[in-house]
Amino acid sequence: MNDRYVSPLSERYASREMQYIFSPDMKFRTWRRLWIALAETEKELGLPITEEQIKELKSHADDINYEVAKERERLVRHDVMSHVYAYGQQCPEAKGIIHLGATSCYVGDNTDIIIMKEALKLVRKKLINVMAELSKFADQYKNQPTLAFTHFQPAQPTTVGKRATLWLQELCLDLEDLDHVMNSLKLLGSKGTTGTQASFLELFDGDHEKCRQADQMIAEKMGFAECYPVSGQTYSRKIDTKVVNVLAGIAQSAHKFSNDIRLLQHLKEVEEPFEKTQIGSSAMAYKRNPMRSERIASLANYVMADVMNPMLVAATQWFERTLDDSANKRLSVPEGFLAVDGILDLYLNVVDGLVVYPKVIEKHLMAELPFMATENIMMDAVKAGGDRQELHEKIRTLSMEAGRNVKELGKDNNLLALIAADPAFGLTLEELNKTMEPLRYVGRAPKQVEEFLSQVINPILNDNKDILGMTAEINV
Repeated sequence: MNDRYVSPLSERYASREMQYIFSPDMKFRTWRRLWIALAETEKELGLPITEEQIKELKSHADDINYEVAKERERLVRHDVMSHVYAYGQQCPEAKGIIHLGATSCYVGDNTDIIIMKEALKLVRKKLINVMAELSKFADQYKNQPTLAFTHFQPAQPTTVGKRATLWLQELCLDLEDLDHVMNSLKLLGSKGTTGTQASFLELFDGDHEKCRQADQMIAEKMGFAECYPVSGQTYSRKIDTKVVNVLAGIAQSAHKFSNDIRLLQHLKEVEEPFEKTQIGSSAMAYKRNPMRSERIASLANYVMADVMNPMLVAATQWFERTLDDSANKRLSVPEGFLAVDGILDLYLNVVDGLVVYPKVIEKHLMAELPFMATENIMMDAVKAGGDRQELHEKIRTLSMEAGRNVKELGKDNNLLALIAADPAFGLTLEELNKTMEPLRYVGRAPKQVEEFLSQVINPILNDNKDILGMTAEINV
């Protein structure tokens, strides 16, 4: 269809697996599973529902007669009642007990929770796989010295692997948030039109215990430990906010990673993967643009902005419910998940194919290392009998001279030669050059990588071996 708008999230960015989770098929099959769970529960609690009716409902759980439902909705303008009608057409014996005592939110809201949990599971799977690839990268380059940057100005060296642990650490925080929110999700249950369970109290002849049991039994049938103890007609829309906040947290982490890669690619130190036939620019054939990292940043901006949607919805619900949440929820929650799905596929693809250029990294590091080595040089000169205060002033003056040579004259950094020429230091150029071993200046970086991977990351990966080994599904 070239004459209608098609969302880029489904056409370009999100995986088929995530798209299915938010598909009509997943939604309406879940509705039918909920109707079956309701009927089974009501039967088990003593209502006159037969086993034959349950079997009939189960026999048509998946073969949804969509055309009947669509035609009915055109007539009655109500999606839930249209599907109740369509299901009843397939299940004439059970027709009278489908949706018994329930309101629309029984299927609508419970399905939303179920779908969000399934989507969080997929996000978690992809997040873990990104962490696994990043951990390999960090371990591989834990001993590769590189310039660190504060304010994007050269600072005390780190290693390429240590920098990767910064990206990993943020994903660890995201995983903690995701697990907390996902494991805390509960079903709405069967609360009725205003959350009072009045219709169920009537069905169960005033038996409060059976009303309470109904919620718990439905939850267990749908794979949940429990339902929210109180609600209006809907579950609290703050739940959607909590879920989308998790997605926004992942987007923040991915955006930071993508920015770092874009800056490193400008420096020609690290590049994202680039296909043999890929075109970087329509005009400048030589260019290798960080297009995937830029796409990560672009989608991440969308997800971070999306957080405002469920916040506004939750804040503006009136009393037991209003319907001004519906259209917004249909957009903001699925699209947040679809965008994060695309982000994580891109993240995995980029990390899996990162190209490191050690010679360029070394060149940049050695151009700045003399400035960073001055404290060590000063200490060596003091040990040889020099005056610390006098030497500090001389190094300051010589550093400014070397800086002018680099910045104003475009020359190489000649700080070591200037120091060697000053008798106050008592050090030869050969002796000074021996101090220019980059690993001397990275502190505990390699060991920190080893400790972080062994103590933090590896236990996570070991606990999730069953979901490792994904490949990214992206349009490159």
